[in-house]
Amino acid sequence: MRPRVADRDRDSDEEGRAVVATGASQPTTPRVGLWGPAAALRGLLDRPLASYYLLLASSALLLAIGLVMVFSATSVDALRDEGNAWAEASRQACWALVGLVAFWITQRLPVRTYRFLAFPLLVVSLALLSLLAVFPSVQIGPVQTEELWLQLGPLQVQPSEIAKVALTLWGADVLVRKGRNIGTFRELAVPLFPVVGLLFATMYNDLGTLLCLLLIFLALLFVAGVRIRIFVAMFGVALVGVLLLIVNRSYRLQRFTSFLDPEADAWGSGYQAVQGLYAVADGGWFGVGLGEGRQKWDWLPHANNDFIFAIIAEELGVVGSVVVLTLFAVLAYAGLRIARRVDDPFRRLVAAAVTVWLVGQAVINIGGVVGLVPITGLPLPFISDGGSALVVVLAAVGMLASFARAEPDAARALHARPAGRLVRLLWAPLPPLPKEPPKEQPTRPRPAATTRRRVPPSRGDRRRPGLGAGRRGDRV
Repeated sequence: MRPRVADRDRDSDEEGRAVVATGASQPTTPRVGLWGPAAALRGLLDRPLASYYLLLASSALLLAIGLVMVFSATSVDALRDEGNAWAEASRQACWALVGLVAFWITQRLPVRTYRFLAFPLLVVSLALLSLLAVFPSVQIGPVQTEELWLQLGPLQVQPSEIAKVALTLWGADVLVRKGRNIGTFRELAVPLFPVVGLLFATMYNDLGTLLCLLLIFLALLFVAGVRIRIFVAMFGVALVGVLLLIVNRSYRLQRFTSFLDPEADAWGSGYQAVQGLYAVADGGWFGVGLGEGRQKWDWLPHANNDFIFAIIAEELGVVGSVVVLTLFAVLAYAGLRIARRVDDPFRRLVAAAVTVWLVGQAVINIGGVVGLVPITGLPLPFISDGGSALVVVLAAVGMLASFARAEPDAARALHARPAGRLVRLLWAPLPPLPKEPPKEQPTRPRPAATTRRRVPPSRGDRRRPGLGAGRRGDRV
């Protein structure tokens, strides 16, 4: 018989008074207002295509912010030099369209194509970087070299950007082919270490890109599971090499010393760092307004490229800077989530290396602007002015997007409700379904063997051979 409501209320009141009297803690129910948003966020992250949409959203917003800030940082100089405030921003928008085409192509390519293109890309990047190292400033017909740039008629290309993709794909392919043999130094010495050393040797003129390549290489070794002593040894060799490159060039040494005390030579080697800090300080919490910055009026060098984050901090303030940092944090989370969830080792290595490349380059750039690390000259991904860098970054994001769609749960969800043929033609084909483990056939349990003790028949019960065996107790 169910108790009445009044009896249940009285019993609960008595239990509550007893708990208070004894000093025991009462069980509390979580408040919906406190745990509701967290539960909703957890539900969104548990969806199969969460990595894919987080990657697309963060990349698209960073690209949009970059186009707006390139216009803001270049409008004054473009109006003065070319009579059109939109000139530089229009060129950047054209490069963004080319980058979106590269994104569309790389999102549709299968894994075997990436592994096939790894070695040719490495050869092309090594040839172009060697050309720039041997002939830093030469012109032969429509081909012209200028330190770190290669001019092919009206097209200007930075070969170091191709080297980042080449090292990522080729290094991942070599480590996957080695398999469990990566635990020995002898297997890694051929051909990984010599080729990577040759690639680093051709980049001695560009310390910033060399640091980015070093991050990619160390990320590949770490994710592949190389022994810790080999990893530490490679890190030590790289650190010694970077220090030698800094000491070898006087302007690098001056830049490093100015990092320690920028105001000591505020009108010399520390000029760019000091002006960048002025821009960050002028922004305050909410900035001076979009397009209202003053440091871009020939005060801050490379305001549209290396120091565009200073313009963001000046015009959009702390709020705008935090938005940019949050988007890069979301990009890092999405990339590492993809690397953790894919089941193909090649995809895992490439996803981790690309994520470390993009986020590490952003950290080095922003750290140089705010004075946390020395200035290296690396552009800010998605945002800084630069055509070839933007195209390569969007192509790398396309690779990550294809890997995100290849996650086992994402592939099953896409095959469960496939899109139309036109959507797959314009966007991306269906990824392959993950290989399911073979199902074990259920085995019927064998009955337990029962051992019966055989009792020899008595003398009276024995029969003659050939007439059949009698059981105990049979009578003749």
